[in-house]
Amino acid sequence: MPIYEYHCDACQTDFEEMVTISARDQKFPCPKCHSKKTGRKLSSVAVGAGAKQAASGGHQHSGGCCCGKPQGSCGMN
Repeated sequence: MPIYEYHCDACQTDFEEMVTISARDQKFPCPKCHSKKTGRKLSSVAVGAGAKQAASGGHQHSGGCCCGKPQGSCGMN
């Protein structure tokens, strides 16, 4: 089951919930103040990973460095 990030508008608390994909948009009570004024946050990790994969046509490339330079040219290999 995926972990989703949520934000409480009542007390400004961020929290995580492990829920099914079909239940991800439900209102979960805040663990701090128990308010249901909560909403799912957009994770920057999910956006970055999806954008990178979409830009590459859905395929992961290998053989290069994390900075985009040829393998071994940045000292990180």
